[in-house]
Amino acid sequence: MRLATVRNADSHQSSREERVHVPQENPFTTGSSEHFPGFQDVTAGLTAAETSRITGRGLWAADGTVDPGAVRLGQTLANALLGATAEGADGTDGADSLLPAELAAFVQEVRGLALPSYHRIEGAAPDVRLSAFSLRQLAPGPHPLVVVPAGWTPFGWPLFLWSYLVLAHKGYHVLAYTPRGLGIPGLPSTSSGFVDVAGPHDWADGSAVIDFAEDHFDTSAIGFMGESYGSGISQLVAAHDERVAAVVALSTWGNLATSLYDNNTRHLAAVKALLALTGGTVETKFDEDNQRILADFQADRNLDGVVAWGRLRAPESYLDLTNDKGTPTFFSNTWHESLFAVNQTLETFNGLDVPKRLNLWIGDHAAPEGPALIGPPATPGEVNLPMAEAYAWLDHHLKRERNGVEDWPQVCNQVMFTYVTEPVLDPVTGEPTGENRIVTPALRETSPGWSEVTRGIEVLGLTGDGAGGADGRLLPAVGGAPGAEETGWRRAFLAGVDTEATAMDAIMKTGQAEWAGNPKIYDTRKIDRRHAVAWTTEPLVSPEGEEAVGRRVRGIPRLRLTVRSTATSASLYAHLLDVAEDDTARIISHEPLNVYGLIPDQDTTVTWRLQAAAYDIASGHRLMLVVDSKDPLYGDASVTWTQTVIGSPEGDPSFLELPLG
Repeated sequence: MRLATVRNADSHQSSREERVHVPQENPFTTGSSEHFPGFQDVTAGLTAAETSRITGRGLWAADGTVDPGAVRLGQTLANALLGATAEGADGTDGADSLLPAELAAFVQEVRGLALPSYHRIEGAAPDVRLSAFSLRQLAPGPHPLVVVPAGWTPFGWPLFLWSYLVLAHKGYHVLAYTPRGLGIPGLPSTSSGFVDVAGPHDWADGSAVIDFAEDHFDTSAIGFMGESYGSGISQLVAAHDERVAAVVALSTWGNLATSLYDNNTRHLAAVKALLALTGGTVETKFDEDNQRILADFQADRNLDGVVAWGRLRAPESYLDLTNDKGTPTFFSNTWHESLFAVNQTLETFNGLDVPKRLNLWIGDHAAPEGPALIGPPATPGEVNLPMAEAYAWLDHHLKRERNGVEDWPQVCNQVMFTYVTEPVLDPVTGEPTGENRIVTPALRETSPGWSEVTRGIEVLGLTGDGAGGADGRLLPAVGGAPGAEETGWRRAFLAGVDTEATAMDAIMKTGQAEWAGNPKIYDTRKIDRRHAVAWTTEPLVSPEGEEAVGRRVRGIPRLRLTVRSTATSASLYAHLLDVAEDDTARIISHEPLNVYGLIPDQDTTVTWRLQAAAYDIASGHRLMLVVDSKDPLYGDASVTWTQTVIGSPEGDPSFLELPLG
């Protein structure tokens, strides 16, 4: 692979030289999995059945890492495209030999429309080279360009190569790149430099990629589309570079500070998962300043510094810049998002004064759009709505198509678990496998804006124990305020021990199962009341008298409790559950709160918001509130085997505010 030197000529560019790899061979055929840990076998062809299984599984493996099949599919597509290019032939040794017939035919169709190339683009610093891939339209231009910063994975841009094919087929130039520092050393999709965690270096790199694009593509408009890490970078580049005409931000964040640390609570499991996906050790992937921030976060120190570091990387911090530019911005997120909790995205979305759209889906990080980023539909003809609407946004704002986007309401919520499922049967025995498949999609509701999602608030007062130490009750407050029955009590539990009331079994994987029709089922009888306290409503009936729905939860619940502890700190992890007649439940929302500076035998009243939800509680089901002190997702403040006491003093009652639609 020779190096070419290209001088910028565009009036927007600096006069510095850029060194760009011009492909003379396919980089994905140099080396093997033995030399590149994590590199998949891309010399063996994929069958249609294998491809279907890969996209059907989604992006995440059981341990929360990237599914190896998704990696193989992306790298095989790259190998087929770039291999065929290197040969300069008809692709008989490329796409046709590596891919199932229908997929190979689509690849060849795209190759008839766009030229694939592999690049090394100089970043904002001369010593940083960004691994990149492009599909340049062959027809006379100009054409709109979509820039795709890769997500936070060790495999870089090849993982979502299918989406680049879709974009190129729609008439876009495509330029995808791996942000600095990410990737496995030696893997051709790895970029050099240190990971900047969407900091100023990453914004500058994004502008350098635009510089490169303007030199090498005939562009009519430039948009950014990103998933996860790439989505945050997309927003930040757009805020700082007026050349970005539209943004699609999938599984995104608005405030990195509150994504990692909110309500005095560190989101430890999220950071641990992210650090495992850089492609190397902390010492080799981050500079000293970022290493220090990560160490402080994990050690629970200098959290003011951690918050300042996160705010610097928060699109929310630059809303004035985005609003001044008027950049149309599309958000897609999930209710049970484990990396970038939904409320912080809502704060940023509400602060945008631009053409905007927010789609909220069942599941967790990248579960809705992931399958359509990595490959064709598992079932031929199936449409992945999250990505179909993302593409429609780009078509409208970059290609000026009048495709209905101009009439979209700002908000569209998928209502949790309103899909209809059927059991999956074992093909050999005919017996149920324990998994379900969706046969009727979940309901979706639109609103002019987020403020219109919630139409009313129901206040539920908390009572003390029932007879024999049973759970307390949640009682509708008369006149909007809890009455005498809901005050004057105390309930205690032993802190520092986890219970069955957890937010999820595994980051991303539990939510991926939700998206596929298999939400986690809780047995509320197994929640150890020695280490948790719970309150339940009576069986619910809709205030409007509808038979099917007892309550339409729409918006952000708010909880107020009075707490004291035998220690100086305590964790209060609240979970809202939908409980069926058989005492099994599904989770509606949750949120942790760590309380510090407690004085034994003195009350402290705390109020905090749970995560937003759109959830229909069936008529006859009960709402349950469970509070315990530990969850594997979070760093807790409780001291094991100390006593936490929840109370509701007269004049300062404890209550739950339930938002209704």
